[in-house]
Formats: sequence, C-alpha cells, structure tokens
Amino acid sequence: MTRVLLICGAGASSGFMANAIRKAGKKRGIEMSVQARSESQLSEYVNEIDVLLVGPHLKYMEDEIKEKMNRLPVKVAVIPQDIYGTLDGNKACDLLLNMLETGE
Repeated sequence: MTRVLLICGAGASSGFMANAIRKAGKKRGIEMSVQARSESQLSEYVNEIDVLLVGPHLKYMEDEIKEKMNRLPVKVAVIPQDIYGTLDGNKACDLLLNMLETGE
C-alpha cells in the first residue's frame, strides 16, 4: 500500500483533492491511503509516508520541502494547478503512478 500525504496551506483544499484521488484510485484498484494536512503538520507525518504531494500554491516552498525530505525515501511533487484547480483525481493518480514508476 502506498501512503500519500497531500499538503496545502491550511489543509482544507487538500482535503477535497485527497478525496478525489482516493475515489479515482479505488476505481483503478490502486491500494493507497491519502491524507490531507496543512504544511505546518508535515514534520509529524514524514516517517509515515511514501509520497508527498504539494498544493500548487506552495510551489514557492518546493526547494525547501525537497531539502527537508531528501534524506528520507519519500517522493515529492507539486501538483500542477490544472489538476488541483479542477480536483481531477484521475490526473492526480497518473502523476502519482508516474512518480512511483520513475522514482521521481
């Protein structure tokens, strides 16, 4: 099972995106857990996740987040605005699967 954490500023918008990812993943038969939290809670969850997805409005923090995560076996990506803004769970799953396949 892949453990995914999705972070945003306050944790509210990421909750909607996480739900869309869970629904799309379930339809595809992907075993994963997807949690949504605020960026300020990241350190509480880093040892419990395989993938970290970051809301596009936190792109300015991408380097800082990757630096924080680089010593851990966690894949990190910023979700593109077109996926996040439309809550496209299928495209988010595509992004997730690509990250897992390529190791990026």
